[in-house]
Amino acid sequence: MPSRLRKPSILCSLGAALVIGCIYLWLQRSSGPADHPSVPDPDPRLANLGKAPDWNALKQYDGVLSRDEFDTALQDIYLLGPNRHFDITNEGVRAASTMSQHVPRVAFAQGKRRSPPPRYWRSASELPPAPEGRPLNGVRIAIDPGHIGGEWARMEERWYQIDETTPVTEGDMTLLTAKLLAPGLESLGATVTLVRSSRNPVTELRPGDLQNYAGRLLSGAPEEKIVSLSERMFYRTAEIRARASLVNNTIRPDIVLCLHFNAEDWGPHPEKPRFSPRNHFHIILHGAYLDSEIAHEDERFELMHKIFQGTHEEEAALAGVLASSFLEATGLPAYLYSIGRPTKRVGPALWARNLLANRLYQCPVLFFEPYVMNNQEVYERIQSGDYEGKREVAGSIKKSIYREYRDAILIGLKTYYESRRASE
Repeated sequence: MPSRLRKPSILCSLGAALVIGCIYLWLQRSSGPADHPSVPDPDPRLANLGKAPDWNALKQYDGVLSRDEFDTALQDIYLLGPNRHFDITNEGVRAASTMSQHVPRVAFAQGKRRSPPPRYWRSASELPPAPEGRPLNGVRIAIDPGHIGGEWARMEERWYQIDETTPVTEGDMTLLTAKLLAPGLESLGATVTLVRSSRNPVTELRPGDLQNYAGRLLSGAPEEKIVSLSERMFYRTAEIRARASLVNNTIRPDIVLCLHFNAEDWGPHPEKPRFSPRNHFHIILHGAYLDSEIAHEDERFELMHKIFQGTHEEEAALAGVLASSFLEATGLPAYLYSIGRPTKRVGPALWARNLLANRLYQCPVLFFEPYVMNNQEVYERIQSGDYEGKREVAGSIKKSIYREYRDAILIGLKTYYESRRASE
């Protein structure tokens, strides 16, 4: 006799439905073309993955700057071309917008009266006196190890390898430097947080989540170009935006140290890289917007935060001291950008550029670019790994490249804060 079929209970039905639902969500998450819920639709008025500004948030800056102060910062630091997107009068400034019907005017300070800029970060001069021997006491520092490294290094194109030697992966090198730097900063009194503390990305998005977005930007393009763009947006855009959220909403530091290693063109085959005879150093500060960038409403919004918070003044003062420390500690020459690049020179080895991290992190940001990774001497130093003291590498006695990097920053920050704040 056939067995009797039992009618499933309601709980069993719900359980099956939940299992099926979970499998469906997993498939949606894993499939390449599917949109992640947090991925917006592309809008040409915004930078990639940008959000529409809340212009009312700028009213908190009423009375913070005079017209002359705003004009000077806008023209000398932030714009490469003429002003086309800000309506400036003696009373205040309003940004142009087609996304909002009402953009309030931010009132300029009149006469000598000034309101302190509302912000989460503190300049060195605003800090209380420091105990002797701890000039960074109470300074909140975020260390941002550039790139990701690990399994993502090849996708990022920050990887090369010669024969069976140790691969050169920038994301892993910056993380090692960060972990060496943090205890040194803490010994000087700083409170330190790593924005990325492992080889894992900070963003929850993956390239597959961004394929629909990339496909809309490259409508009709071959699939390989869409996939390539989705990968770049993963590690260059989504990742930096996730780090910015962490910096601004959770860490809220006084400064961010973005650690990077530089590189020259090593050719199309990272398994057979070209070595460069050049080796150099520079720090990137925020500024130098292209017309095409300032045309984005979210970029105008973020720029106004930077100007009214007075970020550049603290950033440039810090960077000047750090650049001197780096040039002396490493012996590297100062890098010079070629004519026509979207940059402004701020000082020796100091350049303003509109990088995403510098723009989104709402505090002073020092973006370090020392050492050319595919320079022969630097390559040999990387192959030597990290070590204490000094040893002969590439024909001369040297510190570990990671500890040299660390020590240059420690000396520079110690010098800066000792000169800018009183001791107890």
